[in-house]
Amino acid sequence: MKKRLATVSLAGCFGCHMSFLDIDERILDLVQLVEFDKSPFNDFKKFTQHCDIALIEGGCCNEENVRTLQEFRANCDILVAVGQCAIMGGLPVMRNAIMHSNDPLRECLEEAYNDSDYVYNPTNEIPNDPALPLLLDKVYNCTEVVKIDYQIPGCPPSGDTLWYALVALLKGNPYELPSELIKYD
Repeated sequence: MKKRLATVSLAGCFGCHMSFLDIDERILDLVQLVEFDKSPFNDFKKFTQHCDIALIEGGCCNEENVRTLQEFRANCDILVAVGQCAIMGGLPVMRNAIMHSNDPLRECLEEAYNDSDYVYNPTNEIPNDPALPLLLDKVYNCTEVVKIDYQIPGCPPSGDTLWYALVALLKGNPYELPSELIKYD
């Protein structure tokens, strides 16, 4: 019986999903081992059933990210944080360094929409549509929100690294990534 695999991109650049595609022809081997459930790869918006493994890319910068991550934790046996954004906040966590006042979120939004030399915003309005997800007070990595079972480092991790880790997990083997897959020099 095939395992069920789900994937999601939270606050990140989608680079880890693109790297996943770098497993190249091994994708044909993968579809022999898994059925994709909720994932941008198949465009399933909702879980169709409980999943064995989920790959989580990106951190949490808004309430929708938190809700999605909690949904994945509730619907998947193993959660794998993929890439630096999921593990440590990555580039989005730089937002946390902007905050020096009593209202750090307002300060961050002012910098992004009004005070930057690189933004043209003649109305000086900050987007405030009810359809936009509520921003969090800071960017959180995935382990600050839910229990994460495994981590795959990199920005993004290579297709080989993702393949190695995923195959080990699919076969029920905890993995230790060989140094050549996580050495970045």
